[in-house]
Amino acid sequence: MTRHSIRLSVAFFGMALIAAPFAALADEAPDALSVEWQGSKPCEKLYEDSQIRIARCTFPPGAMHVKHSHPAYLSYELSGGKAKVDDEKGVREVDVKTGVLNESSPIVHEVTNVGDTTLQYLVVEKKYQPL
Repeated sequence: MTRHSIRLSVAFFGMALIAAPFAALADEAPDALSVEWQGSKPCEKLYEDSQIRIARCTFPPGAMHVKHSHPAYLSYELSGGKAKVDDEKGVREVDVKTGVLNESSPIVHEVTNVGDTTLQYLVVEKKYQPL
């Protein structure tokens, strides 16, 4: 084996290690913009390029964002309320505070609006490998 082919093999193996968790995540659940609830999609794509995707997600009282996945992302709560979250940590109710910015690792989850207000988020998904 030549030095060049060894370097290529090492580089390929390294890239595979980085990409593997994201491939497994994608196999578990569809992405956030693909899923529907009662015939409509709760998230609307506002912008996308090679680095990020921005979406606005709106959930009236009782609405559900069925099981879906996100790469690492930021979310900004445009309008808060109460939500039930089901993820790897279990099922729990959370208070969603208007005007709060959150950061998340890649995740598979399901979210249901269990309050009496409409929840609305801006989501910025990171398509690149965060540092």
